[in-house]
Amino acid sequence: MSNIRKFSSIVTDGYDRAPSRAMLRAVGFKDEDFKKPQIGIASTWSMVTPCNMHINVLADKAAQGTDAAGGKGVIFNTITISDGISMGSEGMKYSLVSREVIADSIETVIGCEGFDGLVAIGGCDKNMPGCLMAMARLNRPSVFVYGGTILPGCHQGKNVDIVSVFEAVGKHSASKISDQELKEVESTAIPGAGSCGGMYTANTMACAIEALGMSLPNSSMQIAISKEKEMDCANAGAAVLHLLKLDIKPRDIMTKKAFENAITIVTVLGGSTNSVLHLLAMADTAGVKLSIDDFTRIGKRVPVLADLKPSGRFVAAELAAIGGVTPLMKMLLDKGLLHGDCMTVTGKTLRENLKDVKPYPAEQQIIRPFDNPIKKDGHLVILYGNIATQGAVAKISGKEGLSFTGKAKVFESEETALKAILTGKIVKGDVIVIRYEGPRGGPGMREMLSPTSAIMGKGLGKDVALITDGRFSGGSHGFVVGHITPEAYNGGVIALVKNGDSITIDASKREINLNVSVTEIKKRLKTWKQPKPRYTRGVLAKYAKLVTSASEGAVTDKNL
Repeated sequence: MSNIRKFSSIVTDGYDRAPSRAMLRAVGFKDEDFKKPQIGIASTWSMVTPCNMHINVLADKAAQGTDAAGGKGVIFNTITISDGISMGSEGMKYSLVSREVIADSIETVIGCEGFDGLVAIGGCDKNMPGCLMAMARLNRPSVFVYGGTILPGCHQGKNVDIVSVFEAVGKHSASKISDQELKEVESTAIPGAGSCGGMYTANTMACAIEALGMSLPNSSMQIAISKEKEMDCANAGAAVLHLLKLDIKPRDIMTKKAFENAITIVTVLGGSTNSVLHLLAMADTAGVKLSIDDFTRIGKRVPVLADLKPSGRFVAAELAAIGGVTPLMKMLLDKGLLHGDCMTVTGKTLRENLKDVKPYPAEQQIIRPFDNPIKKDGHLVILYGNIATQGAVAKISGKEGLSFTGKAKVFESEETALKAILTGKIVKGDVIVIRYEGPRGGPGMREMLSPTSAIMGKGLGKDVALITDGRFSGGSHGFVVGHITPEAYNGGVIALVKNGDSITIDASKREINLNVSVTEIKKRLKTWKQPKPRYTRGVLAKYAKLVTSASEGAVTDKNL
């Protein structure tokens, strides 16, 4: 067994390791367990969010599956935060930071304790890339498990979710709904455990990781509280033992082709803009050269087929009910849009995994056929121009149009912009500019779900645009552009925009420009001064010092 106990044997074997064994006996090890490969079960369980409140049960199932397959599962925790709760507040600055903390903490525990393999179970969306980044750093046999999607709530006979609540706030401020109806939406939107129910960031990343090959087939579209999800966890525990025997490690799976598969599935599903940031970070950690331009290249040949929220009609639970994403992946493979030769955590190639997958039911309306797409090319549009010389990310469904020119209304923070939207100070033709919200300037690159949802709730979705060096929730939709780099804090042109300036966004040309002269931009830059850091001690200060730009995935261990 020593060939699959490369790390645990160092910790537990030999007379001199008696103190280590003594400690492990206290946590439940028996004599026979010291001869088994040890598998760390990273649980992101927490009662701070419904996304993760059930993951302790799933971790137990993964440990049981590991033990039944001949290993020794050891459960440990890492943190999670809640985007939905902290959204629109100062606390949201910790959201993206938590991705790095999760990666660091998993690496720390696995590295310290000498575990031979890893099962990581994530829920809220930063958990997932954080887990994958740790796997790539450690490069020990690993399987990721998604905690599963929430079931939709119901209000007045219609499906509702957390985005429904955010948009209801905008409707309430516009006097479109009463105090009582707002309370009703708030009280029915989140019926229990699981991650946000549309094709928001959590479900997007779960599907991307399955396409990447790092989770078991069809595990990305399962209901959080279900027998299928419990079985997925048990199977993941056994799968790691299989990977150990085959000596298949994360970097054998997380190749450039595999990341191209992940981008393809994100595109066809109409997934979150956060996937750009997270896939870049995961690839960088795995030593794979991936750039924002790869999203453009793939988007030119891959259509959007999924009619899913936030801009579509259906929720993820409805996609799970018709077969999940494996039938979709089979469609893409047959069309030549996926690399079928990529290795996966089953020990088989993607093509082998999909061989016997049955198609969707004929009557379903969630996944369109190739000859009738939602959008004929990708919705994640990478824009360049004088305001984003290193790139920006737009989410263009086609419903909001392909170009927008308007006058800037500039805000130095998300809070001031939201107040202006809710109090009616934003009107048709405005381009809302929210700056100093980037990875360094925020710090932490907050999501702008509160402002974008308020815009939709106000009925201004087609009439105004919003641009920021921050980012967006997977639930955001409308004419929005984020990830603008260089960010304002680094002296990017977004820092130089003045109220009333004309800004043009053109998705067809993939451009975003401030319509002032080069001479004027240089003049403004001469008088610009970098603000003092908002935090000088603690995790946010460390993050601001270390983090790379959004166009590089906003990672913290690249330039050490």
